[in-house]
Amino acid sequence: MRHSEGTFAGFGGLPLYYQSWRPEGEPRAIVILVHGFGEHSGRYMNVVSHLVPRGHAIYALDHRGHGRSPGPRGYIHDWEEFREDIRAFVRMVAEQEPGRPLFLMGHSMGGLIVLEYALRYPEGLSGVIASGPVLAQVGLSPVLMVLARVLSRLWPRFAMNTGLDATSISRDPEVVATYRADPLVHSTGTARLGTEMTRAIRWTHEHAREWRLPLLILHGGADRLVPPEGSRRFFEHVPIADKERIEYEGGYHEPHNDTHRAQVLADLERWLERHL
Repeated sequence: MRHSEGTFAGFGGLPLYYQSWRPEGEPRAIVILVHGFGEHSGRYMNVVSHLVPRGHAIYALDHRGHGRSPGPRGYIHDWEEFREDIRAFVRMVAEQEPGRPLFLMGHSMGGLIVLEYALRYPEGLSGVIASGPVLAQVGLSPVLMVLARVLSRLWPRFAMNTGLDATSISRDPEVVATYRADPLVHSTGTARLGTEMTRAIRWTHEHAREWRLPLLILHGGADRLVPPEGSRRFFEHVPIADKERIEYEGGYHEPHNDTHRAQVLADLERWLERHL
């Protein structure tokens, strides 16, 4: 496995961090990983360790305001920034890996990002995987949500601790402990991010019937951070036959890091193999 790091120009020219893992031989397919809120690209080593030895190359970025990328923590002015960052990243990866099947995989907020992105820019993608996508009201205090709506107009950069419950991400205590000790993880959200995410959720549901790409959704049945009802509703409205949704009974928010991760990774591999 060959690992490399670099930066690319995101929306507005912001230099965003990315890393990649490639197999020793020529890759059979490319998976672009899009992480969730408050985390970073380095938290997907279970996915990397499973897929790369099987011939898949993986590219992953750190969102603006996250991980090793610059920008105020947890802030965007407009959802377009996330979307255009992904568009620039997809273009760069496609140029580096010409002619290979390209899959987009996002988790949590990243799941929402890839779904909204693929509805607007499906060209060049062989399929999309959304893991625990934010398609319903996230498990935050209603008071914080009301405060975010008010301050988004008056003070959009107002930052607050989201109070994210780390024990909700996985039933594996080692995963929770590592998450809490990770210096690149944060729980800072801003008023504008909250309202922009709500707007993106609404738009994505409204356009679900326009979906045209092969789709896989993975969701923990006991996800307390992102209710599975949201991805279930989106899935029901997707009109194509080539779609699959797997809900893991008792599973928490991060399927790839939960106690049933071996099954999740096997399901992911099976779906990718079927779409090569």
